[in-house]
Amino acid sequence: MRAFDGLISRIREHSSSLSGVGITLGTLFFAAALTPTLVPRTALTQGALAGTCFAIGYGAGVLFRWFWRYLELPEPPLRLRLRTNAGVMALAAAIAVVFLWHAAAWQDSIRAVMGLSPVETAHPLKLCAIALATFVVLLLLGRLFALVAGRIGAFVRRFLPRRIANAIGVGLAVLLFWTLANDLVIRHVFGMLDASYREYDALIEPERPQPIAPGKAGSPASLVKWDELGRAGREFVATGPDAQRIAALNGRPAKEPIRVYVGLRAAETAAARAKLALEELKREGGFERSMLIVITPTGTGWVDPAAMDSVEVLHGGDVASVALQYSYLSSPLSLLAQPEYGAEAAKALFAEIYGYWTSLPKDRRPKLYLHGLSLGAMNSERSADMYTMIGDPIAGALWSGPPFESRNWRAITDSRNTGTPEWLPQFRDGSIVRFMNQQGSPVPAGQPWGPMRIVYLQYASDPIVFFSYRDLYRRPDWLQQPRGPDVSPDLRWYPVVTMLQIALDMAVATTTPMGHGHVYAPEDYVDAWVAVTDVTGWTPEALAGLKLHFKEAFPRGDSKDDGERGG
Repeated sequence: MRAFDGLISRIREHSSSLSGVGITLGTLFFAAALTPTLVPRTALTQGALAGTCFAIGYGAGVLFRWFWRYLELPEPPLRLRLRTNAGVMALAAAIAVVFLWHAAAWQDSIRAVMGLSPVETAHPLKLCAIALATFVVLLLLGRLFALVAGRIGAFVRRFLPRRIANAIGVGLAVLLFWTLANDLVIRHVFGMLDASYREYDALIEPERPQPIAPGKAGSPASLVKWDELGRAGREFVATGPDAQRIAALNGRPAKEPIRVYVGLRAAETAAARAKLALEELKREGGFERSMLIVITPTGTGWVDPAAMDSVEVLHGGDVASVALQYSYLSSPLSLLAQPEYGAEAAKALFAEIYGYWTSLPKDRRPKLYLHGLSLGAMNSERSADMYTMIGDPIAGALWSGPPFESRNWRAITDSRNTGTPEWLPQFRDGSIVRFMNQQGSPVPAGQPWGPMRIVYLQYASDPIVFFSYRDLYRRPDWLQQPRGPDVSPDLRWYPVVTMLQIALDMAVATTTPMGHGHVYAPEDYVDAWVAVTDVTGWTPEALAGLKLHFKEAFPRGDSKDDGERGG
C-alpha cells in the first residue's frame, strides 16, 4: 500500500512539473503535424514528426513559464496547477482525437493527386506510440540540457551576479552540446557512413560484366579502369540503349552512344579526374558527335537513366556524355558533410571540357549542354561561369529537381513574371530560361529561343525544390492559388510546423510514384530534351509513342538506389 501511495505521489509530482501552456501548444503543434504536405507519410514518419512537433510546442510553453518566473510574477498554488493541468490534458486529448480521426483522409488527399490507392487507416495507436516515444526522448534531452546549464550557472554564481551567471551557464551548455553533437556524433556517423558507402561503391556486380569493346569506358583499352568506375559509374556506362535498340525505337539508323565516367578511385583530386575524363572522352571520339552533355551526378555519383536514355534515343545515339563522381554519400548527406566537393568537381570537369571544346573549330564541334539532377543540378549551375562563356556560349542546360539552395534557380524564380506561380514560373519572354513540369511548359512551343536554352524541370510536389527556412514564419508562395497539379487541396500553412513537415518530406521525397515528388519521369525528360536540344525528325505521334514506351519501360513504383533516384 505504501508503494502504491508512493507511486501516486511520484506521478503527481511529475504531473505538476509539466507545463500546462506547453501541453496546450504541444497539442496544437501535434495536431497541425497530422495535416497533409507534399509527400505521403507512413505511421513511422508521421509519428516521429508529430512527436517532434509536440516537443517543440511544449518547449515553447516551458520557455513561456520560465519567462514568467524570470519576471517574478506570482504563480498559482500547486492544487490549482494540478487541476488546470488535468483540464488542459483532457482538452488536448480531445483535440488530438479529432485530428487523428482525419489523418487518414488527409493522407489520401495526397495519394489521390499522385494516383495512389487510398489507405485504410492512419494507424493512430502506432502513430501515437511513436510520437510519445519521440517526445520522451526529446524531453529527456531538454531536461539534461537544463540540468547542465543549471549546474554551470550555479558554479559561476559564486563569482558573478545571478542573471549573468545564468546566461553564461546557458551559453556554455549550448557550446558543450554542440561540440559533443558535432565531434562525437555527426563526424563519427558521417565517417562510418562514408566508409560504408565506399565499400558498397567498390562492389563489382556479377550481373554487369566489364565491356569488351575498346570504345567503351572501363574496357581493357580504356584509360579508366573498370574497378575504378564505382558502382554508379559501372551502371551508367554498361546500361542504356545501344544502337540497335535506338534504331528500333526511332526507325532510322543509329549510332552507339558514348558514355564516359570517372570514379573517385581513378585519381586523388577532382582536377586530375577531370583531366582523365577529358582524355577518355577524346579517346572515344566524344567530340566528333553532334552533341556533348557534361553531367554532374547526384551525391553517390548516380546518373538518372531516365534522363540519358531519353536524349540518346531522341538524337539517334549521336550523343556523348561525361560525368565525374565527387562523393560516396547520398545527396542530402553529401550536402551536409561535403558541401564544397560537388561544386569543386563540377567546375573542374566543365573547365577541362569547355577549354578543349572552345579550341575546336565552331563548325566541327558538338553542341555543348549541361545536365544535373537534384544536388547535381545545383552543382552544375555552379560549374559554368556565365562571364567565361559570354563570348562563346554553350547550347543550353537541363536541370531537374534543383534544390532550394540553387542560387541561379532562386534568383530567376524570385524574378518571375507577375501573376505566374512559383511552382511553374515564366521568366521574361522565355527566350533563355523556361520551366517545365508533368504538363509541359507554360511558354508556347513555337515561341523562339535565344542563343542559349535553359530548362528547369520541376514538380510542384517536390519538397527538395520548394523547401525554405522562411516557411518557419511565413506562408510560401507555392501555396497560392492556383496550386500545382499534384499538391493536396487540403494542404495548409502553419507556423513552424509546415517547415518541419517539408523538411521531413525532403527525406522521403524519392519514395513517391514516378512523375511526382523528387522522382522524375522519362516521358517528362522527353519533353524537356525536345525543348532544350531542338529535336527534329520526330512527329507528335512518334514522340507520344516514345513517351509511352519509356512509361512502360521504367518502374512506376517507389524509387531505387538507396534514395538516389533524384536524390
